[in-house]
Amino acid sequence: MTGITIALSKGRIFDETLPLLAAAGIVPVENPETSRKLIIGTNREDVRVVIVRATDVPTYVQYGAADLGVAGKDVLIEHGGEGLYQPLDLNIAKCRMMVAVPEGFDYARAVRQGARLKVASKYIKTAREHFAAKGVHVDLIKLYGSMELAPLAGLADAIVDLVSTGGTLKANKLVAVEDIMPISSRLVVNQAALKLKREALAQILDAFAGAVKKD
Repeated sequence: MTGITIALSKGRIFDETLPLLAAAGIVPVENPETSRKLIIGTNREDVRVVIVRATDVPTYVQYGAADLGVAGKDVLIEHGGEGLYQPLDLNIAKCRMMVAVPEGFDYARAVRQGARLKVASKYIKTAREHFAAKGVHVDLIKLYGSMELAPLAGLADAIVDLVSTGGTLKANKLVAVEDIMPISSRLVVNQAALKLKREALAQILDAFAGAVKKD
């Protein structure tokens, strides 16, 4: 296909990318929350949107199945970012990567050098680097959902997860004890497409950059 393919994930990232697409004159013709289609047309014949899992966006862009996409910094760190040009922090879908533990758990004591901690997370690379920098030995347990359950069920001492409002932590009697990094979504571009479709992509990139500055 000679047109432009944009990879997006459902939910918050899709919703918060819509104004940026609009700034580039691109309007999807269907809402992925109500449509069963995974490839959605836009008001422009040369632009289409593919709906993929958030964690798959960098892979689709890396291998050229999409020319550009929007992915969270958390996903890009875990992916490694190989073969991707990341020109822009879109400042959308903001949250924080945090360490959380059950209420009453003595985290300060547990992370003293030489301690060994069981940590559950979807973000294994981020968690490993964070605790290695602190000199804390951890047994990392990879989970794909409901991180909050891990400490409650005795699977882990702590979790590393994204926190936006903290409501889910509170509801499950967990507290955030350490801030690892702020997270927001980035624009990622396929490096080959950047050369082959330079003109078409430059127009979209410039429009996104202008819309982000206005915010």
